[in-house]
Amino acid sequence: MTIAGVVWHFWIAVPLAVAGIVSIVATIAGYLQKVTYKRYPRD
Repeated sequence: MTIAGVVWHFWIAVPLAVAGIVSIVATIAGYLQKVTYKRYPRD
């Protein structure tokens, strides 16, 4: 049973880590995009 718990732990950690990294990058990119558009408008 212990090995099954360790294997499950590693497999659930992969998608959680990927989702965390993607959400952090998306938050930073969205913030920079919002700030840049206000500072340098396209008009």
